Amino acid sequence: MNYQVNEKGYYGEFGGAWIPEMMFANIDELQKRYLEIIENDDFKTEFNSLLKDYVGRPSPLYYASRLSERYGSQIYLKREDLNHTGSHKLNNTVGQILLAQKLGKTRIIAETGAGQHGLATATVCALKGLQCVVYMGALDVKRQESNVKKMKMLGAEVVPVYSGNQTLKDATNEAMRDWISNPGDTHYIIGSVVGPHPYPDMVARFQSVISAEMKTQLLEKTGSELPARVMACVGGGSNAAGAFYHFLDHPEVELIGVEAAGKGIETKETAATLAVGTPGVLHASKTYLMQNRDGQITEPYSISAGLDYPGIGPLHAHLFKTGRARYLAATDEEVLQAVLLLTRLEGIIPALESAHALAALEKITLRPDEATVVCLSGRGDKDMQTYLDYFGY
Repeated sequence: MNYQVNEKGYYGEFGGAWIPEMMFANIDELQKRYLEIIENDDFKTEFNSLLKDYVGRPSPLYYASRLSERYGSQIYLKREDLNHTGSHKLNNTVGQILLAQKLGKTRIIAETGAGQHGLATATVCALKGLQCVVYMGALDVKRQESNVKKMKMLGAEVVPVYSGNQTLKDATNEAMRDWISNPGDTHYIIGSVVGPHPYPDMVARFQSVISAEMKTQLLEKTGSELPARVMACVGGGSNAAGAFYHFLDHPEVELIGVEAAGKGIETKETAATLAVGTPGVLHASKTYLMQNRDGQITEPYSISAGLDYPGIGPLHAHLFKTGRARYLAATDEEVLQAVLLLTRLEGIIPALESAHALAALEKITLRPDEATVVCLSGRGDKDMQTYLDYFGY
């Protein structure tokens, strides 16, 4: 089974570039040039240098001894929360800002939900001196206030979006409208493995540094490059794509993605696309999405601003359809308890998104001799008000 994208941008039956004619010029340029640019030796040298000296890579692979004792197994945390800006998102934005410069773009736009991708985009724009506009749902602007202030301090213009559910889907819609209107000077840094080809492949390649490091670190710590399983939260799915990437062709490694169940997959207040969704086209890509019988998007819900997206990346749709990866879902309540557990056992406060993967440890069978790697995609600074309100501190 081939899990890589084909020349037309498909993972099996999912993916492609289902774009309106007005977006053709933008996408055609990227499709024709992205591989020649990012596979160039000079590009790789600069990218790897920034990952090391600016992002702070490699991120540690931490053996969580007390968490391991709790589950009677060997639990490792891939500490993406220790990257500059506090999440995995900077891996991708560093790569895309270098690509944008090679393409001669001077203006950058982005969408963001939890604010981590917006923050990472604003950060690299400040680094390279480029104009930055970040679209963010008005609801997310309120619940991620600290990241909004950081983006503004870095010089970005943050545009609240009041349409729809005022969350990530709506921010993405507005960013795409902007890009269609400004194809000449603007590059759209999509934050996840979603959207039209080549974005899912391009973002996965930039994030694949996560699993490349895992293999080296696991060999050092356990004597084997291959763990029993890798677990990661999934909204659009970029941290999971990066964590899975170099294990896709190793069927002995179980891959588990964890979606946001919200208030339960049996309710209408959920964002667990693979649990309740059906195939269709969302944001110019064929994938699974949450929709009604008329094909209209069903508004997602999650306590986590970074996971309330009504679709999923086409790579994950393919991994789900083929059975290569297993996808579970965790409710808001389960996630908050996982936050407290990690905080109390390991002294690490995770992001709400990352805690979905941690919550799924309760849902699987773990053996004492197995190594499980959980991608800790972000830190909990941005979610402190939610935690304070819930736990009553």
